[in-house]
Amino acid sequence: MTDVLGQTTFATLYQAGEGIYELFDKVMVLDQGHTVYFGPPDQARAYFEQLGYRSLLCQSTADYLTGCTDPNERQFAPGRSEADVPSTPTALEAAFQSSDLARDMAFQLPKYKVHMETEKTDQDAFRAAVIEDKKKGVSPKSPYTLGLKDQVIALTRRQFQMRLQDKFQIYTSYGFMTVLAFFIGGCYFDLPPTSAGAFTRSSVLFTALLVLSLDTFVEMPIQMFGRPITTKQTGYGFYRPAAVQIANVLADMPFSATRILIYDIIIYFMSHLDRSAGRFFIFHLISYITFLAMQGFFRTIGLFCSNFHTAFRVGVSIFPTLILYSGYMIPINQMKRWLFWVSYINPVNYAWSALMKNEFQRLNLTCDGAYIVPRNAGNITKYPAELGPNQVCTLFGAKSASAIVPGKDYIKIGYDLNVDSLWHRDFVVLVVFLSFFWFTQTVVIEIFPHVVWSGGISFFAKETSETKKLNEELKARKEQKAEEERLEKIRAMDGIKRKKDPGDFTDRRIFTWERVNYHVPVGGGSLQLLNNVYGYVRPGTLTALMGASGAGKTTCLDVLAQRKNIGVVSGDIFVDGRPLDANFARGTAYAEQMDVHEGNATVREAMRFSAYLRQPFHVPKEEKDAYVEDMIELLELQDLSEAVIWSLDVESRKRLTIGVELAGKPELLLFLDEPTSGLDAQSAWNLVRFLRKLADSGQAILCTIHQPSSLLFESFDRLLLLGRGGNTIYFGDIGEDSHVMREYFARYGAQCPSNVNPAEYMLEAIGAGITPRVGDRDWKDIWLDSPEFALTRMEIEEIKHKSLARDRFVDTNPSAYATPLWYQVKVVVARNALSLWRSPAYIFTRLFLHLIVSLLVSLLFLQLGHSTRDLQYRVFGIFWVIALPGLVIPQLEPIFLVNRSVFIREASSRIYSPYVFAIGQLLGEIPYSVVCAIIYWVLMVYPMHFGQGSAGTNGTGFQLLVILITELFAVSLGQLIASITPSIQIASLFTTPIQIVLGSLCGVTIPYPALITFWRSWLYQLNPFTRMLGAMLSTELHGLKITCKPDEFAVFNPPSGQTCAAWASDFVKAVSGYIDNPNDTAGCRYCQYSVGDEYFLPLNIKYTHRWRDVGILFCFFVFNFVATIFASRYLRFARR
Repeated sequence: MTDVLGQTTFATLYQAGEGIYELFDKVMVLDQGHTVYFGPPDQARAYFEQLGYRSLLCQSTADYLTGCTDPNERQFAPGRSEADVPSTPTALEAAFQSSDLARDMAFQLPKYKVHMETEKTDQDAFRAAVIEDKKKGVSPKSPYTLGLKDQVIALTRRQFQMRLQDKFQIYTSYGFMTVLAFFIGGCYFDLPPTSAGAFTRSSVLFTALLVLSLDTFVEMPIQMFGRPITTKQTGYGFYRPAAVQIANVLADMPFSATRILIYDIIIYFMSHLDRSAGRFFIFHLISYITFLAMQGFFRTIGLFCSNFHTAFRVGVSIFPTLILYSGYMIPINQMKRWLFWVSYINPVNYAWSALMKNEFQRLNLTCDGAYIVPRNAGNITKYPAELGPNQVCTLFGAKSASAIVPGKDYIKIGYDLNVDSLWHRDFVVLVVFLSFFWFTQTVVIEIFPHVVWSGGISFFAKETSETKKLNEELKARKEQKAEEERLEKIRAMDGIKRKKDPGDFTDRRIFTWERVNYHVPVGGGSLQLLNNVYGYVRPGTLTALMGASGAGKTTCLDVLAQRKNIGVVSGDIFVDGRPLDANFARGTAYAEQMDVHEGNATVREAMRFSAYLRQPFHVPKEEKDAYVEDMIELLELQDLSEAVIWSLDVESRKRLTIGVELAGKPELLLFLDEPTSGLDAQSAWNLVRFLRKLADSGQAILCTIHQPSSLLFESFDRLLLLGRGGNTIYFGDIGEDSHVMREYFARYGAQCPSNVNPAEYMLEAIGAGITPRVGDRDWKDIWLDSPEFALTRMEIEEIKHKSLARDRFVDTNPSAYATPLWYQVKVVVARNALSLWRSPAYIFTRLFLHLIVSLLVSLLFLQLGHSTRDLQYRVFGIFWVIALPGLVIPQLEPIFLVNRSVFIREASSRIYSPYVFAIGQLLGEIPYSVVCAIIYWVLMVYPMHFGQGSAGTNGTGFQLLVILITELFAVSLGQLIASITPSIQIASLFTTPIQIVLGSLCGVTIPYPALITFWRSWLYQLNPFTRMLGAMLSTELHGLKITCKPDEFAVFNPPSGQTCAAWASDFVKAVSGYIDNPNDTAGCRYCQYSVGDEYFLPLNIKYTHRWRDVGILFCFFVFNFVATIFASRYLRFARR
């Protein structure tokens, strides 16, 4: 591409092979930001050799150059040392600046600049080509090729295709919205056009809007997930940031429009709203505009905020305000004068107002049943069956002696809504909100690009007196080892290697495998991934497992480590010639390719956690701590011992992964899956050097590795090479300078050149790359016929024979885990508690949301009195407690799922029980749940003036207990949802439906008498919110004296010659309430309630059942907890 297009190409390369290196025209070598070489690639090796650096046999030029800048890897020429060879970054830079190459570059650079100033033909042609490529109307100074309109068209097409290809999102979004629509329609099924259906009609309109608004809440995290790609592409000048936001809106419309149309049709016609085509399409129009406006609102928040916790705090702080000040729970004219203005900047208020006006504009309600006063009740038959002249309808907007209440009068008197303002106020303002939020999206994404932080800085936990002392000791030991490492380096440069005595580790067990085959199920049959693999790993040796991509390296490692949970494994895998026992996982360690750790722990804490739970329980804690310090020193993590794991770089995390596994003292074998992947050549060499040290100390290591350098490859003792289909190509020693392996391949026609990395060449020779294999025969057949294969089988038989002759190894702890259950709980809970304490964003967000939501509700219902309206407002104030799961669950689910990924890795090594994991997750949350419950309770009961009933102060304390159990229920429910789902994308789908289902059937938005039999018979009874509200409402309202305000009385006239008491006393005794003027003969004032009990008794709530209800709510919490434990045991979603 560079030659054909005449481009200038810059590239950074990790572990580049010789063939790749030779393709470049220039090479630059950097050492800690200093330029130590810049010039032709073919002169680089000679330049560093001239400085005094030694070049090794079979070492590629790229490996040699990077090795010269690594104090641990570089070697000096015979007779040379650091004293006479520039080895620091500044010395190397100075040497280069004084070289002929630097002088030639300094001479050529001014000439090139002059040439570029005088010869502008190419430059002018390039500028002309750029201008020619620009579309018409694009400014010549603009960095973009297309104008905003063309960018939007292209991006809309791309975004639409992306949405169309995301089948899971399409199915789930349509599916959940349809299910919710059927549920809501079923709850409010076939509402009657009578007084009994008046309040429930307003409820179904409110619930429909609430679900649409909640559906847009997910837009906040979506904006953050796509932020890295948008930042990268806008940085390259692909398009303006605003273009992608406009395209998102346009591409989403076809999907959202059809989804919400289906949703609206189901709800509208199932609930029997005004069945008129005009009314329905106005309903749908208002609903969809509201959806788009709220979508724009939450997208704006997501684009404005830098992280999810900040966006969640802002979104959840504002969303309850929109719901509270919508006019549904409390009419605007009843709101506090210093807060009612919020309703004027609330799109939900205008939407609900428009839907109410649309529904009730032409609807006439028939007054009947409980809305007629006085009426027949029980055995009373003295009153007319239909509304008579001496009765009154209590429905808002009713007129004397009239059984028909116009819907527009009902909403005018009850909610202060004027049907004439639907179009010129509500609709216009909603369109303005929609336009405003579309505008803010495009502006915010342009002004706040939010560059993604890429790390590079380590964060450290504050030292304690213990860790400070330990770190000082590590520093002193590091200085003491400097001389030993210097002598070791001298021996390495002189080619002197310590000879290992084969009898050094004869007392340790040996791992062998024979005829290992592995089949996995596929459509229509099975697929073989491993085919008759043989091998062994001796103590004190480092064995490499290599092969082409797809050859089965990781598969073979997983099979040998007993990590596979699908497929069929056959063959013999032995330890000391005996089959594996149940404790094999505890005797081995497996360092996975993905470095999964508890991110908030420090390096020392992570290794101690492993040591405490994996080493035998009888080993003293002090001894385990001392061993961890040795591992920190061995892995050279002294300077990072207090670093928080999430801030570590890739190399340090790789070393920590190994350290965590070694901290358990694996007595048998250490497995590693591609530990050098993602590392540069220097980091890879450092890591393998650590493995070499471990092997020299007696550890048996089996390690998959990808594209190792020649020097790195030579650090291994033995190689297992796999070809396609899981066939063995070679198993045996590598030898010094890889001579044993090179001789094997050379014997069959694959002669490795002296300047080529043997590890790369052997893969090319067997046809693992794009080049054809060397030779006519398949290398797997060559291996089966080779004397090396026969020798391998003989060695395995000899190992088994000698091992069986020794005394059998007896494990003193035959259990699956090294420590007892109580100790596991202690250590795991301590780690979880510390992790949460180091998550200030999570803690602050959770505390803040409880504070702000409780405060917002309390401000709306501040200092409630004893009127009928205040009675209803007390109910709504308590009803908001059901919002607690909505605050807690979205925050809990990501934390639980991340912790589960850590547990899956740890459980594979039998560190602790899955039951302990679930217990630890819950216990860690309890302290914060208590604090959150207290905050919510304090800001609820005192500002709202609770505790005025018979229960008094004791009743407010009882409310705290209920809120605390509700908080624990929310935590357990969130963890249960996360435990039964494989990912956060799926777990988050359940939060809104569960909240809507439980909130709709608890008896508030749909009173218990209005519930249809289907829901009332089972789901109402199984609803934990039913029990929570029953306990709290009965405690708060029991014995609460009710005094109607003048406008709350139902006024009627008794028959001529009768007093109010004579006419209505029988009714009052049979139903509830009181007559304010019993001795009057006209204008009888009837108050519906005289005491709070009369309100909740018809709702199937009893004060005597409050402790029963609390007990049932606590049982829901226990059930969630137990179910989470079993789900953690059986549903790990980790197929391997």
